[in-house]
Parts: sequence; C-alpha cells; structure tokens
Amino acid sequence: MKKRQLGHSDLHISEISLGCMNLGTNVKQATNIIDTALDQGINYLDTADLYDFGENERILGQAIKGKRDQVMIATKGGNHFEPGKEGWYWDPSKAYLKEAFKNSLLRLGLDYIDLYQLHGGTIEDPTDEVIETFEELQQEGLIRYYGISSIRPNVIKRFVERSNITSVMMQYSLLDRRPEEEVLNLLNDNHIGVVVRGALGKGMLTSIGQTQWQKKGQKGFLNYDSAELKSIITSLQDLANDHNLSPQSLAIGYALKHRAISSLVLGASTPEQVLDNVRAYQDAQISDNVYNQLKPLTKANIYEQHRD
Repeated sequence: MKKRQLGHSDLHISEISLGCMNLGTNVKQATNIIDTALDQGINYLDTADLYDFGENERILGQAIKGKRDQVMIATKGGNHFEPGKEGWYWDPSKAYLKEAFKNSLLRLGLDYIDLYQLHGGTIEDPTDEVIETFEELQQEGLIRYYGISSIRPNVIKRFVERSNITSVMMQYSLLDRRPEEEVLNLLNDNHIGVVVRGALGKGMLTSIGQTQWQKKGQKGFLNYDSAELKSIITSLQDLANDHNLSPQSLAIGYALKHRAISSLVLGASTPEQVLDNVRAYQDAQISDNVYNQLKPLTKANIYEQHRD
C-alpha cells in the first residue's frame, strides 16, 4: 500500500483509507472490518461524531486499542446533537466545537486526534472563530492538524486564505468532476491535501455498476439523467474489459491521478468489501493514455452554487 503526504503535514497516509460511516453498530463485525483494513496496509481511518450519534467513534476507539501506533484517526464536528434527542443542527460556534471535540476524544479513548475536521460549513459561518478554535486545540496538543469537509468553493477559498488547514475532504469521481474546475489546483498550489469521498460514485463505478444504477441512479446524479448514467456505466465496463481491469480499478485510478489527492476514503460494511477495494486499488495505477480515455466518458461538470 503506497502512502502520500497529507498536505503540508508530516502525516503520510495510505492511498486508500477506510471510511467508517458504514461500519454499523455490531462491535465484532466493525472490529473485523477495521482489522482487515489494517492488515491490508490501510493506516488512515475517517469517522465523525454524527455517525450513529457518537457510537461509531466509540466502536472505532475500542477496535484500535493497542494499535494506536498503526493508525491515524480523523474525525469531524460541527453538527449539534444531544443524546436522547432526535435530529441535529449546524453549530460551528467555538463553544460547541470545543464541547464536540472533547466528547469525540472521550468516545475514541484517545489522548489526541491526528486530524480534526469541520463537518461542513457555510459562507455565513464565523470562520475566524472556527479557525481560532482549531488553532487552540492544536496548540494544546489535542489535535495534530485540522481541516474541513466541504464541497463549497467559497468556503474552501476562505479557509485557504485565512487558515493553516492541512486538508479538505470533498466528493470527487469520474461522475463528479467539479473539483477539477479550480479547487484541486488551488489546494495543490497551497500544499493542502485532498481526501476524497464518493470516488466510486455510489457504487455505480464498480463491477456491479448496473445493479447500483438500478438502485441509486433512476433519478439521475448531479447533471446526469438516468439514461446518461447507464451509458457511462456501460462505456466504463467496455473500457475496463479492453484493458483487462475492473471498472472499480479505473475509477480509483482516475481519482488518484491528480497530484492534489492524498487518499480516497472508501467505505465498507463487511471485511470482504475492504478486500475488494484493495484488490481494485492494486490495479489502479493507470497510465496517462488510459486516463485520457476515461475523461471523455463523463462531463467536466462545474459547481453551480456556493462560488462567491
């Protein structure tokens, strides 16, 4: 498993990492998934306090006991929820972020977190207050680095201009090429690492793409309608067959090709899915020629909102 530097930090994380959102609440099953990931050389685990309202962090913390030196842990905060109450709301205030971080640290059972991320963000947020909060946590040695999880160009640009963020987590794939317009180059130029979610396009960019299209593509995706998605899935499978690769390998290879990318966060709900992702990754070092064959399959779509 190759590793890449996360932005300007001294963290070197595996090119594919484990997204923990779909681990579930069965401790044994979740632990098996995490153990499988670690055994395969994955060293970066991404969670959030909102996942199962804290239970995900708690299970992750139990699973990595005695293995802290093998992993880098990223979590997120900013969605305000309270135990026993339904729902949550966005709250990027300093007071709540400090409280949320403290609770995350307790649930994970850790002395520090490698990367703490704002779980969203809007242009109306008190950005300087958020940055001040993260800087204080860093100065106290409670976090090593901080970043944001956002697809909004205006929010990303503000943090690039005002903060010392290490990373941005965003959606990026063959189907969602919006970051290519300007965001990926902006972050690369500022030595900020990109952690990708959604690289497999809700499973539509895998060997079971047609099945996933039936489940998740009937209403379209971004600016693609259902028929366009089906055509893309078919073309991707044909190209994969031409190169004796899986569609999943091509999708992973495409997303990893841009030099701004540090890691692809791939979720898994079974150990077998982890192994499937790793097998696809092992064949994903695609050539420039293959990369250039992939690009015409999809649109160079752009962000239509949150630009200014």
